[in-house]
Amino acid sequence: MNDNAPETEVYVRLAHADDDEFILSLARRFAEFELPPWRKRTETLAGIERDIEHHLRVLPPASHLFVAEDEDATPLGFLHLQTRKDFFTGALNCHISDLVVAAEHEGRGVAAAMLRFADEWAKEHRCRFLTLGVFPNNERARRLYEHHGFGVEILSMVKPVR
Repeated sequence: MNDNAPETEVYVRLAHADDDEFILSLARRFAEFELPPWRKRTETLAGIERDIEHHLRVLPPASHLFVAEDEDATPLGFLHLQTRKDFFTGALNCHISDLVVAAEHEGRGVAAAMLRFADEWAKEHRCRFLTLGVFPNNERARRLYEHHGFGVEILSMVKPVR
């Protein structure tokens, strides 16, 4: 972690085929914290990788993939936005499906820059809400999201069936 590193100038652009390897290399970062006891790390990572690979391969119309990079075009992170209809109102929402920063670039403002980009993108596309999901134990991500104005709306509760 580079919490004391200076902020980096971050540029966010559409992902292209040359980014696939970089994007997939970040998948394991999605489970670098204590998962709920009923989730196996290997299964969780496999599901995340499968989903990302699907969106890289198929590029569904409501799915938008972006890469954050610095002034030298060094890839720093990955952002996956999806447009969805709001369950309650039917209005268009923008959902942050994936947001991840490469470990060596953490603490330099990359995630904050991607969140600002997502907010602007959502405004440009006339979305009513910007939504995301986060595991409760991913405390660092939760603090970041709360700092950027996100709040809990619906809690998803799980009980293993035995």
